[in-house]
Amino acid sequence: MIKLISIFLSLLLIFGWGTPVMAQSQPPITQEQLKQGDEWANQAFTATNQGDFATAETYWTKIIEQFPTNAGAWSNRGNSRVSQNKLPEALADYNKAIELAPNVTDPYLNRGAALEGLRKWDDAIADYNHVLELDPNDAMAYNNRGNATAGLGKWSDAIADYKKSNQIAPNFAFARANYALALYETGQKEQAIREMRNIVRKYPKFADVRAALTAAYWVNGEQGEAESNWVAAYGLDSRYKDIDWVTNIRRWPPSLVTALDKFLKIK
Repeated sequence: MIKLISIFLSLLLIFGWGTPVMAQSQPPITQEQLKQGDEWANQAFTATNQGDFATAETYWTKIIEQFPTNAGAWSNRGNSRVSQNKLPEALADYNKAIELAPNVTDPYLNRGAALEGLRKWDDAIADYNHVLELDPNDAMAYNNRGNATAGLGKWSDAIADYKKSNQIAPNFAFARANYALALYETGQKEQAIREMRNIVRKYPKFADVRAALTAAYWVNGEQGEAESNWVAAYGLDSRYKDIDWVTNIRRWPPSLVTALDKFLKIK
């Protein structure tokens, strides 16, 4: 799984590097060059899967130097930079990818995620809106727009986007989780908890929802259920013990952050 600067942002999309479009003034690409490019791309993907984003960035840079008109390489280097929290540099890469491939959705989605990391909610929403103009059934764009809309505190609008995302892609677990957390924030707590329980039933190793259930159960006075879910959540992902990470990176809704903080202070 690709690590993210925030799992509340959607997954950064890998844009396959493929065969670059070459300007007329450039010499033809040789088979040896293409083979080398494929090797570098495979090494970049391997490094990414291992969480070594600096190494991945190095390989994407090699590809860009060899194939400067390859939009996929620019977009993927942007992803590796986002994962190192090098957001301005990532934006420059996404801008170049969009310049080279203006009708491909992935660079817009990735740029939107980086803009969310910079708290530029309206700019992120504009990118997601453009994706939906290109592809009205893009579940990721709806989920991401919900995230950015939530950043503005417009939770009802976010709920509508998460719901639409889930209708398009019923197995998109993050959209379901975001929907449940947004329900909780708007006071629909029983429905939110019911949705979280259904998600955990299908995805028992979903740490985010386990941690959310911990918080929700704790403030409800259901200490046994809270403790049980916490053991699972912490065992899967220890970052949920860091309330700053939950607040600013994962970007939980305020009510759940407060609830988890109460649980952690007792612990």
